[in-house]
Amino acid sequence: MPEMPSLPGAVIVISSHVVRGTVGNRAVVFALETLGHPVWALPTVILPWHPGHGRSTRITIPDAEFHSVIDDLAQAPWAGEVRAVLSGYLGSAGQADGVARLVTALRARNPDLVYACDPVIGDAEGLYVPEATATAIRDRLLPLASLATPNRFELAWLAGAALETNAAILDAALGLGPSRMLVSSAIPMMNGGTGNLYLSGNHALLAEHRLIENPPNGTGDLLTAVFLARLLEGLSEERALQMATASVFEIIARTVKRGADELTLEQDASSLSTPMAMVQMRRLLHPSQMRRK
Repeated sequence: MPEMPSLPGAVIVISSHVVRGTVGNRAVVFALETLGHPVWALPTVILPWHPGHGRSTRITIPDAEFHSVIDDLAQAPWAGEVRAVLSGYLGSAGQADGVARLVTALRARNPDLVYACDPVIGDAEGLYVPEATATAIRDRLLPLASLATPNRFELAWLAGAALETNAAILDAALGLGPSRMLVSSAIPMMNGGTGNLYLSGNHALLAEHRLIENPPNGTGDLLTAVFLARLLEGLSEERALQMATASVFEIIARTVKRGADELTLEQDASSLSTPMAMVQMRRLLHPSQMRRK
């Protein structure tokens, strides 16, 4: 994957939309725009609120209409403005085909297009999307991704392996294929901590901070958006990981202190642009170095 010079350009984001709350596109759009990136936002489903708050109406954009919008975006007179695509929660397996078609069409126009795939399929409790949707993300989207950002439980399902150590996470990340992978909920090395594990051709890095119990939803969406924004700025991978991890940790801490049930992004824009939280950065042994031993 080529280095990412600091150039203007839009980001197409494709994920869920909630009326109340800061998950899916609501978190991603706010973060990217706060950090200076124009955004084109396409919802995959529309919900009054996150399902974790209770049952509610769910409107899934039908595949036919979704694909029609994809065609419009691929052929738009402003398609040359697009520098990156970010996909998150999908409402159907068919939507994965649409995202793949869009990325392929835009890459034909701009070979340096960055595609960030956040495979939003599950958590410690297991899959929360139909298996067909998870399979479509694995088979259709991950092979196209410049960057993938699963949590550890999603990576375990995608790789078909239990991931109880960071070495196992690194091996799974290497085997899945995207040239850059950021894995949240990694195995901490500090007591009472949690971490984000990052693997690329150059680095195996762990960014750790104190674990905050019962954080609001949307932290994975936010991490993906901020990390992508920092890479698009031209920051080094290590600095981008440090700043993205610090931003998300700081916002979680402030949200929980306020007693809010959703990330309080509107009050914490400064935590996105200039995070002050301390993050422990560690360099890990890269899988390629292990194989040489």
